[in-house]
Order: sequence, then C-alpha cells, then structure tokens
Amino acid sequence: MKSLSRLVALPALYNALAAATLVFPDCVNGPEILTSNLVCDSTASPAERAAALIKAWNTGEKLVNLVNNSTGAPRLGLAPYEWWSEALHGVAGSPGVAFSASGEYAGATSFASPILMSAAFDDELIHAVADTVSTEARAFSNAGRAGLDYWTPNINPYKDPRWGRGSETPGEDPFRIKGYVKALIEGLQGTENTTKVIATCKHYAAYDLERWHGITRYEFDAIVTMQDLVEYYLPPFQQCARDSKVKSIMCSYNSVNGTPACGSTYLMETVLRDFWEWNDENQYITSDCNAILNFHEDHNYTKTAAQSAAVALTAGTDTICEVGRNTDVVGAWNQTLLSEPVVDRALRRLYEGLIRAGYFDAPEGTPYRSLAWKDVNTTAAQELALRSAVDGIVLKKNNDLLPLRSNNASLALIGFWSGPPAGNFAMLGGYAGVPSYYHTPTDAAQKLGFKTATSTGPRGQSTSVNDTWTAAALEAAGKSDIVVYFGGNDMSIESEDLDRDAIAWPGAQLSLIEKLCALGKPCIIVELGDQNDDTPLLTNGNVSAIVWAGFPGQDGGTAVFNILTGKSVPAGRLPTTVYPADYVNQVPLTDMNLRPSSSNPGRTYKWYNESVLPFGFGLHYTTFAATFKEGSLINERYAIDDIVKNCKLRYLDLCDFDPITISVQNTGNVTSDFIALAFLSGEYGSAPHPIKELAAYTRFKSLEPGKTSEADLTIKLGELARVDGNGNTVLYPGKYQVLLDVPTQDTIAFELTGEPKVLIEFPQPPADLGAGNGHEEL
Repeated sequence: MKSLSRLVALPALYNALAAATLVFPDCVNGPEILTSNLVCDSTASPAERAAALIKAWNTGEKLVNLVNNSTGAPRLGLAPYEWWSEALHGVAGSPGVAFSASGEYAGATSFASPILMSAAFDDELIHAVADTVSTEARAFSNAGRAGLDYWTPNINPYKDPRWGRGSETPGEDPFRIKGYVKALIEGLQGTENTTKVIATCKHYAAYDLERWHGITRYEFDAIVTMQDLVEYYLPPFQQCARDSKVKSIMCSYNSVNGTPACGSTYLMETVLRDFWEWNDENQYITSDCNAILNFHEDHNYTKTAAQSAAVALTAGTDTICEVGRNTDVVGAWNQTLLSEPVVDRALRRLYEGLIRAGYFDAPEGTPYRSLAWKDVNTTAAQELALRSAVDGIVLKKNNDLLPLRSNNASLALIGFWSGPPAGNFAMLGGYAGVPSYYHTPTDAAQKLGFKTATSTGPRGQSTSVNDTWTAAALEAAGKSDIVVYFGGNDMSIESEDLDRDAIAWPGAQLSLIEKLCALGKPCIIVELGDQNDDTPLLTNGNVSAIVWAGFPGQDGGTAVFNILTGKSVPAGRLPTTVYPADYVNQVPLTDMNLRPSSSNPGRTYKWYNESVLPFGFGLHYTTFAATFKEGSLINERYAIDDIVKNCKLRYLDLCDFDPITISVQNTGNVTSDFIALAFLSGEYGSAPHPIKELAAYTRFKSLEPGKTSEADLTIKLGELARVDGNGNTVLYPGKYQVLLDVPTQDTIAFELTGEPKVLIEFPQPPADLGAGNGHEEL
C-alpha cells in the first residue's frame, strides 16, 4: 500500500486517481451553527475565527478530521476536504485534483521540471512560473476540482546522483535552493492578505533515499552530524519557514538520528516553530503519506497505530496523510494517549490556513475566486512553459555543429522520447498533471520544415537483452544527413520509490549511440532526466554535441529544437555535479556525510573535485569575458566587530556585505544570456574546508556581441560564515577569495580580521532524542 504514493509520479495513472470535490462553506445560506459562528466574520482575526470554529465541533467530528481525506462536519456545514493536492511544476494528478475527461479542466500547463528550471538561475522566471501555477490551481479550486493547499515544493538538497527524486528538486546547492524557494513561495502564496494557495515545503528533513539495496525510505534512519544538518540539509527549510513564511511543511518518512521526522519534537517544535519562529500564523505540518504508519511497521519506534498517531500529533504533526485507512486517531483518544488540547491545536492550525486562503469568505470578498477556466493554459502560460525549458537547457559539448545552420538537412530522430506514441509523456517527469498539449521533438522538427526519419530506442536495458531497435535506428540514420539521439533517463529508471544503482549511461543506449555516431555523420545527443556519466560521449570524437534537457515539460520538443537551431541560445548551468560512474562504488547512498573521509570521497562540488562536469558548467554559442571591477573588495580588510555592529536586522545572517561589481562582455558574435556565478573559497574556520561555495548569482539577458554589461552581486553575511561542529553559524577571520564563473575567469581576495563572531547559535538536540521528545511512555 505504501508504494501507492508513487501514483502521483506516474503520468499514465492520472485517470486512475480518485479525486475529492471542493465545496466552499456557505456563510450566508449554510446552517445557523455555521453562519452565526465567528468563523464567518471576515473582520475577526484568522486565529480567532479558527478557534471559534473548532470550539463548535464535538469530539467525534474532531477526530475524523486529522487525516488528509478529512470528512468535514456536515452538522456544521463543512463538506469533506482533501488535503492532498500536488503542483510541483503545474497542477498535477493527485487525490485532491480532478481533471475532466475532456473540455474544460481536462488539462493544465505543464512546466519544465524543477531541476531544469533551476538550471536557468533566474529567480524572476521561477516567480513567474509559480504565479501561473497558483493562478491555474485557484481556477481548479474555484471549479471544485482541487483544494487550496498544494504539496510543493520538494526542496531536499540533491547530494547523491542515485536518488530517484532528484529531478523534483532545484539541485545540490542549498544557496541556489534558497533563491529558488524564495521566488517560488512568493509566487505560489501571493502577496495579498488572502493566501493565493497554501504552499508546502517538503520533505523535512534529511530525506534523499527511496529504495536502495534493501533499505527503504520507510525505515531509513538518517544519521546526520549537527554540522551537516545545519549547513546543508536545513537551509532550504530555514528559508521556507523563517524567511518566506510558507504556510505548511511536510515532515518526511525517514528518521533523523533515531527519531522519525514526523515524531521529532526537536525538529518540529524546537527548531521549526520556536527557533525559526514559524508560528506567527499558526502554520501547520502534514506528514508524508503513510509516514505515521511507518512508526510501528518500519521504524519500530512504536508498537501500535494508536501510539503512532499520538506521537505524531503530540510532537507537532497536524494532519496525517494515509494511503488507505490506517491511522488510529480514535484509538489514541480512547486509550488517553492523545489530549484534547493537542487535537484542538492541530485543527486550529489547519483551519486557520484555510481561513487565510479565503475558504469561508464570500467570493466577492477575495481576490482569487473569479479565476476560472479562461485563466488556465493561456497563451502567456504556454510561452512561459516553453521558456521554463529553454532557459535551463545546458550545452555540454559542441564541436562547432550547433546551432544547425539550415533546415534543408534531413534528420534522423532516434530514441525513446523522439516521437513517442500518445500516452508516453516522458518529457513531463514526476508529479506532472495532464498537459493541454504535448509537443515531441518530431513535432518540432517537422514544424520547422526538416525532413525527418524516426526510430525508437532502448531505455534502461543492458546490452544483453533482445535488441529490437538498432536495425531500424541505423536504417533511419543511414538515409539522413544528421543524427539526433534522444536518450537518457525516464521515470522507469529514476523516480519516487526507485533509486539508481548505476549512474553510467544505460548499456543498450550507449551501444546504440556508438553505432549511430560511427556512421560518420554529425551526431547530436539530447539527454533527458538526471545526469549520467558522460565520459564516453565527451571523449568520443564522433559525438558532435551533447545537450542536457532535464524533463522539459509540455513543449519540450519545441524547446530542444529552438536550442538546436539557434532560435534560442543555450545559457543554462548544471545545477548538479556530473559524477564518474565509479562514484557509486565509493560511498553508499545511506552515508549522509558531506565531507570526505576514508570511506567517502566527498559529496557535491563543495567537497568533491573529480567530476566529469562540475556544478555550474554550461557552454554557449558565443564567448564571454567575465571580470571583477576595480574596487570590488579587492584586497580590502574588514573588522568583524564593525561588520556585525552595522547589521540592524533581527537575523544577522541576512545582512548584506559590501557589493561586488562584475563586468561581462560578449566577445563572440551571437547575442546570448550569461549566468554569472560567484563562489567563496578560503581556509577560514575549522578544517576541512570546502573547495568553494556558491554565494551569489545573476543572469545577464540578451547581451549583444561586443557589448559589456555590469551588475552588483550582493553576498550576505550568512554566506560568508561557516557552520561549526555544534551547528552554529560563525563569521571567521581569515583571507577570503571570490571566484567568478565555471571554470573560474577571475578571482579577488579580501580579509576579515578580529575574533570569530557567532551569527546564529543553533539549538542543540537532547542527548536522548527519544526521551527528549516525550515519547518514552508510549
């Protein structure tokens, strides 16, 4: 049953999902017990309204509304409400979302996957996508076809290339994820007094394993040092909770240092609600689906379903997602394991979230209730979906073949996603909805006037399986001028509940590529999904170009051909490291440590320097010269005491350091965007020291040949600081280097003097997490 949570990751099962119908409470013509309740008074505070509503409920009504498929309270005029709606990169198939079979609401805009959008390093783009997704989500909600809360984004840092859900995330760097999250949350939740949609940052915390060598996410205990926890795994959630005030957070399946995340008072109360002050709007926490069942079935943390429900709710989880009816809230109550104040607290948090989203307000009193089908998949949304793919595509190799200079050439379009039959939505990736259209590479090539020959290809097969594709592929290639191979990874290779054992190109695909490219014709590889070891392709002189396209969404074929033909130019940068295939033999997926050791070569670009292609890599159709401007911190000395004294913000890590001015000149002959990445490096703080860490980025747009543009990069004190062994964020004295671009084009240095200064003193976990969570009596 637990693996049914994979349904929302598998586009072929859209129509198999049962979906709830949203019915807004009627504060005018509903039952008097509702209309006379303070919850219907929009002039009262959301907290007062929620408290008044829950006070009107009886015990039975309360206990059945603590799960995702809540039954509501008919006596009070409250219809059932399904809390499980998805919108990772567009309104998506899930129990709370009901696509129609045809006509209105039969589809929604399907944007590129987060990993590809993140590669654009353009937070304005992320905000625009989120704003469009929330507009369409609201339209579905107004039509009774979706809820008001959506379980997005997935912000777990993607540190190991084997993880099956990496494409759902913005990549491996916490700083990049924070920028993505800040833009996304504002776009989803809006800036009005009424919440546009309730966003949910997931999965809290240290979650990045599905199913590997007999170990599943359901029982996995992530052993994480305080240093790694605060430095790497938690920053995206700090951004969500403390800085962006997301309305909801999802706790994860795994345990963290011995305690299931959804039962961790330390994570949910001490850190999240108290230390990060994520309590100003009584925000709520949902469990992942069946994560509470896992307490007793997999973690062996409790013995019964009643104990599990009591532990989760008491520790700070407010609603429990279940696949099937397996949560025993009633049993927890009957056994006096669950107190009424805990139940009321959870329900008040949940309904305050809905109140803030206008659930109880008259349509004319909210800014979003007029959104309708006319606002779904508009022309502007379609253009944005195309841009969401184009702007992140990364050019990995180009032997002067691209851009293609003529559409008179004939093309062999080969591979499993070159022109798949209807129903094979490989370009959408995980957690996708039903797209309003789906343009394959073949569609795009033919629209441009290319003569095409198409043939399918293998996916994850090895070279030992029955070969049913090579003969047809070679025949198509033999009668064409240029070979374009569309391969890589789809959801049958990497997805939720499916980690990889190998990160080499699948054997059958690599064999076919070698044969196709050996024909002596220009040969282009376009790669779907997450990264494989490209060494055999980069070193193969017969391979003319390599383009990484992630999961490019509903208009992915158009996006790819816009890049191949030069209608758009590549400027994306890799949001993850491309590791050599042997990396998987050097460290187990279960090792949560970032820093290198005798049993770990190090993780991410910060700690690993033997990549096939590094984080931040990306070629262009032109050349650029990027430099620091004179006077930009060069050889300056700063006293730490003065820096901190001048910071007037509540959170010292958010204060700006002196800006750095950079200059970028297009030294080639093609107008192009350019992403400027600035990294910090230096031997300050405790050893070992990271190789470098991303500290600032910006995207220059449409820089014309010969033209120069400047920008100020602002580095915050939190990025200058490093995390010590206790999890404290400390500003250290020492010599700092700033490195510009990948590979580095320019370097400057400055120095901080004085004594180390703690910017954030992080709360320490109890020595015994089990006892410290108050669960020892259950």
